[in-house]
Amino acid sequence: MAVELAYALITPYSLLKSRTGGIISRLLSTDLELEAARMMAPSDEFVDRYKALLTAQSIPSPVKEALLDYCDAYLRPNNRLGISNRLLLLLFRGENAGHLLNDVAGPIGRQARGDTVRGTYGDYVLERDGRVHYFEPACLICTDPAAMADHLRLLAEFADRDGGIVTRAVRLPPDAKAETTLVILKPDNFRRGSARPGNIVDMFARTGLFIVGARVLHLTVAQAEEFYGPLRKIFIQKLRGNVARRAAEALREAFAFDIPADAVEQIGDILKGYNADHEFNGIVEYMTGRNPAKLTSPGERHMPGAERCLALLYHGEGAIEKIRDRLGTTNPREAKAGSVRSNYGDDLMRNAAHASDSVANAERERRIIGLWDDKPPCDVTLLIGLYLASLKQGPEPVPSPA
Repeated sequence: MAVELAYALITPYSLLKSRTGGIISRLLSTDLELEAARMMAPSDEFVDRYKALLTAQSIPSPVKEALLDYCDAYLRPNNRLGISNRLLLLLFRGENAGHLLNDVAGPIGRQARGDTVRGTYGDYVLERDGRVHYFEPACLICTDPAAMADHLRLLAEFADRDGGIVTRAVRLPPDAKAETTLVILKPDNFRRGSARPGNIVDMFARTGLFIVGARVLHLTVAQAEEFYGPLRKIFIQKLRGNVARRAAEALREAFAFDIPADAVEQIGDILKGYNADHEFNGIVEYMTGRNPAKLTSPGERHMPGAERCLALLYHGEGAIEKIRDRLGTTNPREAKAGSVRSNYGDDLMRNAAHASDSVANAERERRIIGLWDDKPPCDVTLLIGLYLASLKQGPEPVPSPA
């Protein structure tokens, strides 16, 4: 069966009501790989073009009409409900990807059910005369395999123009002291179709902050070394005592005499740098899948790593402190009950997620991973372009509606 690329757009109302994490958990429950993520704030042109694609599809009434009306009500910058029109675009790759996403998203229908995204987080309520009373699809997908290429082509065309860091789509009180902070969901969360990424996003949603940026990361060794660089100095000083004690204990087993205290101190000074390098390389390997000490050529430092992370930008008043409080302390065993690290962390390294600890560090870290100025072309544009080229359906633009 052919490997396909398919998409899901988590809707503005789902983002507003903090249903994002639950929807992500359901979408990740398939055998599909999450290839890219990007926030979008659709322009009127995108909405018109997207509606034209929906109009061309064979969708039964009144579902088609409800979808078209929904695009006007929620997706436009100046929508009639006056809410933020943020969308979270997720790109998935795998065998029969479109069909699998359709199954997980579920149909739009009157029957109440909880086994699909739309059954759990969406609503489709009709009046007695058959008119739509209330409609919320939870996520937007392409239900027609023959139309998928056109949908992807449209997303590629607008991913840079309408997407990226969408703080412009968030309205805060005039006196709000807004901050934007970075969260990275670490590689452990993305193994074996785990629901953990969505569960963690759901926990961060309790801060009341807005997601304004998203990106799937395959960190290079060079990026990871720069990102975690400050830790090496910390390791040298903080772990020096442990290194000295462990070395002294090992030497006492090997020799029939005690190691004097001043010799233990000297051992710590000798070994602290080697130990710091070992611990630091372990973190880099955990985040990238590559150990810096085992690379055979300089070029490998700049190759995308095998491990997958999800970076999210949260925006709002007091964002740094709110996210750090919800995250919990570095050591999961010491993190307060109910925090992300208490629930999902294993140890000091595998502690579920990273969050910036200051505004300055948030900027530094965002620059390293490419979530600062977000220069085009973005990964969504590149991935879709390569995929369509492999189908011999190059990313030529979709005609505008008449």
